[in-house]
Amino acid sequence: MTIEVSPVEAISTRKPTIIEAFIPIIFMMFSLVIGIGLWDVSPHIPLLLSVCVAIIVAMRLGFKWKAIETGMLDAVRLALQAIVILIVIGTIIASWIAGGIVPTLIYYGLNLLNPAYFLVAACAICCIISIASGNAWTAAGTIGIAIMGIGFGLGIPPEMVAGAVISGAYFGDKISPLSESTNLAPGIVGVDLFEHIRYMLYTTIPALIISLILFTILGFSATADLTDTAATNFTLREDLKELFVISPWLLLVPASIIIVMIFRIPAFPGLMIGSILGVLCALFVQNADPSMVMNALYDGYSITTDNETLNELLNNGGIVSVFSTVSLVIIAMCFGGILEFTGIFQTIVASIVRLAKTTKSLIIATVTTCITGNIVGCDQYMSIIVPGRMYAEEYRKRGIKGKVLSRTLEDSGTMTSPLIPWNTCGAFMATTLGVATFDYLPYTFLCLLSPVIAIAYALTGYTIEYYEDGEAPKKVRRFRMPKRI
Repeated sequence: MTIEVSPVEAISTRKPTIIEAFIPIIFMMFSLVIGIGLWDVSPHIPLLLSVCVAIIVAMRLGFKWKAIETGMLDAVRLALQAIVILIVIGTIIASWIAGGIVPTLIYYGLNLLNPAYFLVAACAICCIISIASGNAWTAAGTIGIAIMGIGFGLGIPPEMVAGAVISGAYFGDKISPLSESTNLAPGIVGVDLFEHIRYMLYTTIPALIISLILFTILGFSATADLTDTAATNFTLREDLKELFVISPWLLLVPASIIIVMIFRIPAFPGLMIGSILGVLCALFVQNADPSMVMNALYDGYSITTDNETLNELLNNGGIVSVFSTVSLVIIAMCFGGILEFTGIFQTIVASIVRLAKTTKSLIIATVTTCITGNIVGCDQYMSIIVPGRMYAEEYRKRGIKGKVLSRTLEDSGTMTSPLIPWNTCGAFMATTLGVATFDYLPYTFLCLLSPVIAIAYALTGYTIEYYEDGEAPKKVRRFRMPKRI
């Protein structure tokens, strides 16, 4: 009987040296800085060139093309669910606009929400939704879309609104027991899930409190220069009533999606239900032309009015709107996949471990590695799994409790993933909320504060726990790469 061996396993290769490991990473950083910073191009081409450099390094290590191709495709498969969800989100945005759902949310939001307190309210609302659903993408792709529209109508800069949405969404994604990343981090290290969640509160709650304070201050500052807001809001509401049937019954659609997610319906069918409900509302509530609705699902909703604010607000969505992001995710995952299966990640982390002599330096090294994993691995899971596997044994040897590592993985891996434009999370948030990653980055206070607080705790020793004499640390168990994002 013949046993088939995968191409990666069948090739005799060697481990990369530290210089070889840094070649594709340094090239990627350099090309992105030159491409985006100086030439103002999209990150697609610099990343594609970085893939070529990574392939050359892989071949130098002894990998044949078939093995390299397999490694890239394996990584792309990890992003397939993200890609499918992105496509569905595009249809949701278009169908919810055509169905009057987004206009209804904006109409009532303009009536109810005070502009000065809007940012802090947006963050708090997204906290609740993401805790219930256990998914930052669900919170941003449903209620986040409506919040962006309300903020636009109130005249608040969209990058600030996006920062509030993402901060709230990732608070729930981090501490909800339903979240995949919240289950993944302790699963790799071998820590009880609820022990992990309780321990994360030491860093997450202070970060949230500071964030809410900052959003309150920012809200008053952002609205201080707004003049005649009431008149502008009245005009916008009246225009919405002329174009759409505005009814509180339409609010049942986003409410039903939240309920579906609470009952743990998988993301794809759950979001498809939302898209279908939006189409039904467009056909039977707004009496829209069926061909217009179907075309909107692909090309995006399109309308022309005398109100420029309304034009910019409503011309959105569609599958076409996510094509650029999908291609970016595929290219980025090819690059991260090569770095993972060739052992480049492992070489870099191993060298860092040798330099980290103290507990402080080890935790700081973990934070740095997770952030780097989000940058070069281009995926949130990569930034948790690789450092988790590489550092777990070192933490155990030094007597540091596993929950210190699992918390650090989340503080730095989960929370910085939406801050990288070519990371799957960053690409998703930028596309869904319609704001460039580097524009909303300064306002994602919770995501920025979490790794800073983790480093502060490492330097002071606060909440850093060790195994006591006679207390045996758990043996780190093997953890396989998940098949979904």
